[in-house]
Amino acid sequence: MHELQVTERILDIVLKHAAGHEVSKIVRIHLRVGELSDLEDEWLQRYFDYLSRDTLAENAELAIEKVPIVVRCESCACSFEIQKDQFREAVCPDCGESGFRLVSGREYFIKNIEVI
Repeated sequence: MHELQVTERILDIVLKHAAGHEVSKIVRIHLRVGELSDLEDEWLQRYFDYLSRDTLAENAELAIEKVPIVVRCESCACSFEIQKDQFREAVCPDCGESGFRLVSGREYFIKNIEVI
């Protein structure tokens, strides 16, 4: 259900943007979605298809780019990428410490919109 609320917000944003720029059709919406966001690509597109009926965005494709999980070591400030299943037991490749801060991987945002 999380995807439904996110998709509603995405549609609102692109329609408002289109209204201010004399757009006749929204063709594709490029999104950046973090690996930790738990948003499923398939459900985002399904909800978008349903919600965008009879709007400028009807039949628009969501082009989803996954943003990797990047953390920064609190001890030595080394930044490194990890996989989702490694999140709890990650250690710094430089100093071996396990304390880190998330740099990227939870975000989602509209990168750009292709229109006619």
